Amino acid sequence: MTNELEISQAFRDFVVDTGKVRIDVWLAENLVDLSRSRVQKLIEDGQVYLNDRICTQKKEVLKQGDSIHVHIPAVVPSSIEAQDIPLDILYEDEFLVIINKPANFVVHPAPGHGDGTLVNALLAHCPDLQGIGGVERPGIVHRLDKDTTGAIVVAKTELVLNDLQAQIKAKTARREYLAVVYGSTHEDSGTIDLPIGRHPTQRKKMAVVPVEKGGKNAVTHWQVKERLGNYSWLHFQLETGRTHQIRVHTTQMGHPIIGDQLYGSGHSVGVNLTGQALHAFRLTLTHPISGEEISAIAPIPPEMEKLVKVLKNRRNNG
Repeated sequence: MTNELEISQAFRDFVVDTGKVRIDVWLAENLVDLSRSRVQKLIEDGQVYLNDRICTQKKEVLKQGDSIHVHIPAVVPSSIEAQDIPLDILYEDEFLVIINKPANFVVHPAPGHGDGTLVNALLAHCPDLQGIGGVERPGIVHRLDKDTTGAIVVAKTELVLNDLQAQIKAKTARREYLAVVYGSTHEDSGTIDLPIGRHPTQRKKMAVVPVEKGGKNAVTHWQVKERLGNYSWLHFQLETGRTHQIRVHTTQMGHPIIGDQLYGSGHSVGVNLTGQALHAFRLTLTHPISGEEISAIAPIPPEMEKLVKVLKNRRNNG
């Protein structure tokens, strides 16, 4: 099933009113209905003319008085099928929706997961998401791993997508997580500031990788919520959002997350889990249109509640 997009091609013309600024930055500020990544893709595809010549360099520095012509082609129809999959909605209005994602639920189609994803469900729930921020990930502001549960926000317009992604980059949006890990931490709180990149030999894994070898800055703040004998229930707040960030950082500190088959020890705790015991329990952001603060709280999933209860009982009876 193909969802056709009712979006026609458009042309925009500008005269630059300032200088010494990159063309992608300037266009992202002036094409307010398009995200910066969309602007960069237009430049890369040769759809931007600077002083009547094609400009394919997003870092091109503008001068005052430069003329820019932008061709915005019709968005390519998406082949992603809208599927009527139930969604646990924490907050919704005409501009955005915040979902409580369950475990074993992939965010967007990828090799091995062509359908049955959050995006498939969202296209049925919000058909107008087509083309918002790209064909493959319409409206997706950030992502959660397949087996990580909790709050994830989706934008319903390009302007809202751009604003929410800027909040995450500027660290004004707060993403808080809970996880149960192996071992009892020595300290009550701390910060892990270690760059993360693709694992040098294992394709599916990320790892702590020096910046000079391709790692990207990654900062995770953590605090003990409760000690559970030989385990710890931790609270995390992210400054950055690297792939598998909390999973890599907790493993690096010697306390991998229970149930994490990729990074964990595999040691059984007597509770069957669908995935790792990692939950995005609170997402706080500023509404891009109203300016009001929204704090969406995702209830702790039953499996995680059971795990904590079992470990508490074991601690109390040990």
